[in-house]
Amino acid sequence: MAGDLNLSSLKPAQARKDRKRVGRGMGSGKGRYSGRGIKGQKSRSGSHAMRAGFEGGQMPLYMRTAKLRGNTSADAMPIGPFRTYTQPVNLRDLEARFDTGEEVTPEALKAKGLIRSIRKDVKLLGNGDLTKKLTITVHGASATAREKVEAAGGTLTLLREPKARKPKNQKRRPENRAQKAPEAAAAETTEAPEQTEGGE
Repeated sequence: MAGDLNLSSLKPAQARKDRKRVGRGMGSGKGRYSGRGIKGQKSRSGSHAMRAGFEGGQMPLYMRTAKLRGNTSADAMPIGPFRTYTQPVNLRDLEARFDTGEEVTPEALKAKGLIRSIRKDVKLLGNGDLTKKLTITVHGASATAREKVEAAGGTLTLLREPKARKPKNQKRRPENRAQKAPEAAAAETTEAPEQTEGGE
């Protein structure tokens, strides 16, 4: 095989294909209009470099669809500056990466490869089981995660105190309406004699 190899028998491992040469006369098969047809947008130079979402000038899809009000909504365009993002970390990850008695901080999570950045808040979620006693310091945690950490003998410290949620309007619920109906009737009966005395 080595004896047959010479300059006249050399060839590439993969066959090469010649570049298509357009505009080189009618005899080449790609002359006159160079395969682009007659007139129109696609016959012009630069017509194939249109941005993503461009629909030829008509109203594009992302502008035709309805948007929810508010600049923090997931459907709002553009997404506003008040939208927040937290990096989730589950208890099963702490069980696998940390030993008993270790301190869990955003820096330690970054070193273990559980989060990408320490600039964004970290939230502890309750997926999985935790059997090790750990000292955890994160920005937020779910109620399930807190229960499991404390059940394992560990401590959980929040770097950012959770905001107090506003109480929902309980009057709109049908069960609360049924409870308040007898109270309202009793209040009306107590006020009725006072009104009659004032009228006399």
